[in-house]
Amino acid sequence: MENTIHLNRNDLTDQHHQDYSKLSYMKATTSHSVNAKNNLIEKVKEILPIIAANAEKAEQLRQVPDENITLLKEIGLHRAFQPRVYGGLEMSLPDFANCIVILAGACAGTAWAFSLLCTHSHQISMFSKRLQDEIWLNCPDATASSSIAPFGQVDEVDGGIHLTGDYGWSSGCDHAEYAIVGFNRVGEDGNKVYCFGVIPRKDYIINDNWFAGAIKGSGSKQLQIRNLFIPEYRIQKAKDMMEGKSAGYGLYPDSKIFYSPYRPYFASGFSAVSLGIAERMLDAFKTKQKTRIRAYTGANLGASTPALMRLAESTHQVAAARALLEKTWEDHRIHGEKHMYPSQETLAFWRTNQAYAVKLCIEAVDRLFAAAGATSWLDGQELQRLFRDSHMTGAHAYTDYDVCAQILGRELMGLAPDLSMV
Repeated sequence: MENTIHLNRNDLTDQHHQDYSKLSYMKATTSHSVNAKNNLIEKVKEILPIIAANAEKAEQLRQVPDENITLLKEIGLHRAFQPRVYGGLEMSLPDFANCIVILAGACAGTAWAFSLLCTHSHQISMFSKRLQDEIWLNCPDATASSSIAPFGQVDEVDGGIHLTGDYGWSSGCDHAEYAIVGFNRVGEDGNKVYCFGVIPRKDYIINDNWFAGAIKGSGSKQLQIRNLFIPEYRIQKAKDMMEGKSAGYGLYPDSKIFYSPYRPYFASGFSAVSLGIAERMLDAFKTKQKTRIRAYTGANLGASTPALMRLAESTHQVAAARALLEKTWEDHRIHGEKHMYPSQETLAFWRTNQAYAVKLCIEAVDRLFAAAGATSWLDGQELQRLFRDSHMTGAHAYTDYDVCAQILGRELMGLAPDLSMV
């Protein structure tokens, strides 16, 4: 693209570089982490200045820059949830989520897309061994994007299905070797059966239709599929993948992460990205306020009482969001280590805790941006990008708190789940 803005490490301002060098928004890592996992977090920190410098480029490209993908794969983050037998790390969720938090502070689009490329490996690990071998024995670094809403038309044929459809919102698809798509089949009782299929890159066309107001760098484009045959070994029922009944369940008896449904891992990056944006907003707001002068009076606003109060409340709110998420991530880890399958109530809390944390983060960002001044609205300004991206993290079906509040409310009152909710 001729008008693409190319940035590198030297394009960072001194203050911005210091912010990422200090990494003040990376508040904690879990105490249980082994050295290898902590080393990965340190490696993410090392490449953050370059990721941050590429943030505007990501917006211009409307996808994750190739350089970012190369850097993240060089440190091995894409192997976070890949089985060890293929060279994967089998990271705990707290370790992985903290990597995504700090990555999101540098570029939310990169963090959003790459977190999904990582978590989809957890989902693939619940498919048949034949599919996993097909993917990772041929290309150990392979990842998958997804579009899991059942948009497609299914025709049943011998040995599988034929699928046709236009599948939107496939974040990171430009950098994936496979895609996971959702569709409905008809069960023996005549009811719809929600399923997933895994398809290689050669079998679909990417339609560049990603023109969005936020998280522009995620490259969440449309996949066009036409009369594609998907064999049974590449298909799994979503219900089976939530109940420990899928073809890949139990393949890795020594694993600490695969005794869990796919969905909490698939969605884990959404709240991590929101938290990373909010923690970065705290630092960026403080940096701006220290040198901010009111244009008409020349007054220094760094110590103004309203700004201090806004900063204090947002700091408490972001800290509360982090505490809630850390507790939830730790609960995931404990369940995995003990090979305990989560109850319906636990799953309800895992999902809704994430959505509530996102709600807190958005409120904290809004409070600060409202007092950040008119210059923060100018194109290319970090604060307005953080503001836009923050709101996008709450727009996903999984983080919609209106939906999640109903889900948890029904669970708390002992009511059956409302199947009309995602």
